[in-house]
Amino acid sequence: MMRILKPFKMNRFFIIVCFFFSSSLLAQVQKANSDIWVREGYKLEVVENSISTPRFMQMDDQGVLYVSLPGKGEIKACKDKNNDGFFETITTFTKNHTRVHGMHFAAGWLWFAKDGAILKARDTNGDGIADEEIEVINKDQILSGGGHWWRPVLIHNKRIYTAIGCSGNITEEVDSERLKIWSFAIDGTDKQQYCDGLRNTEKLVVRPGTNEIWGMDHGSDWFGRKIEEKYDKGQPITDWNPAGEMNFYQKGKFYGHPYIVGNKIPRYEYMYKSDIIDWANKTEPPAWSTGAHWAPNAMTFYNGKQFPSEIKGDAFVAFHGSWNRSEKGGYQVARVLFEEGKPYGQLPFVKFLSPRGDVIGRPVDILVEPSGSILISDDFGDKIYRLTYVGN
Repeated sequence: MMRILKPFKMNRFFIIVCFFFSSSLLAQVQKANSDIWVREGYKLEVVENSISTPRFMQMDDQGVLYVSLPGKGEIKACKDKNNDGFFETITTFTKNHTRVHGMHFAAGWLWFAKDGAILKARDTNGDGIADEEIEVINKDQILSGGGHWWRPVLIHNKRIYTAIGCSGNITEEVDSERLKIWSFAIDGTDKQQYCDGLRNTEKLVVRPGTNEIWGMDHGSDWFGRKIEEKYDKGQPITDWNPAGEMNFYQKGKFYGHPYIVGNKIPRYEYMYKSDIIDWANKTEPPAWSTGAHWAPNAMTFYNGKQFPSEIKGDAFVAFHGSWNRSEKGGYQVARVLFEEGKPYGQLPFVKFLSPRGDVIGRPVDILVEPSGSILISDDFGDKIYRLTYVGN
């Protein structure tokens, strides 16, 4: 016997339930198909999106996050007043500085570099505005300007470390003050050359538990232009050369620029230099090589407890992304694996380049929070993200 079903009349309650169910499902689908790829087991969330072009970050011993804005010549102070993990209060900590850039919090002061000087500042009344500011190293002691003016600052063992890169792409200025890391006594005296051969290292860090100074150096541009200029099928040489470098910077060592790239490979422009083999012989090769033109702006060693224990001691690198590759590369945060103090592998953790090739973000800096999560600054999307481990 055939059973005849009566037409089903949907009441208002049923329609509302269906709407919320479909909306919830749609939200889950949108989340699952987000163009920002995040490694499984991790959550990425925006914790600050009101600061334009955030670059480098530091956090003091009170949990205040400092963010440098080179274009505006300012440093912002960000506070999480209600301990909900988001920064609600943003103040201008210091301003009117030309190209303020690298920072390091040490001994109660925020040390920061600007074009041609290094200063230290502090907020003594807790209002988020520096009320004491001292110039420690002035324009007569260090260079300013140039194509690569970005200047890091590191306070380590009662000394100040800073650097400045190449004024151009592969400018031959090995006898100048450029391309070098310099060291000063904590009061700005006793200037010493630490090492040379850098092209553009924007941040210096110490590997936890050691006195080792590490940094990421940008590779030079247009490696194959001389022989690609009449080629109409892309950039098969330039796209893949030279690699970005993770360097263990040691006193007295030479790191290749401008003559040598990667694993002791001469640049074409200096191939027939009479002493090129001597430069290659003295060059310290990278401890780890990364994608060509990925623009590795910053690295940090993970020493927190929020991520799985096997990650402790590894490095995270912010790749700002390429500009002179025929296909985009970089635009990601990657984990570089370490064993016995040496890097041996690399894994992507967050990708800001969509499968369609759209740029969603350009990571600049990475900071390990006291909680063990990491913060990522993005000067393209004007955001600061938090990456947290949530389990598989």
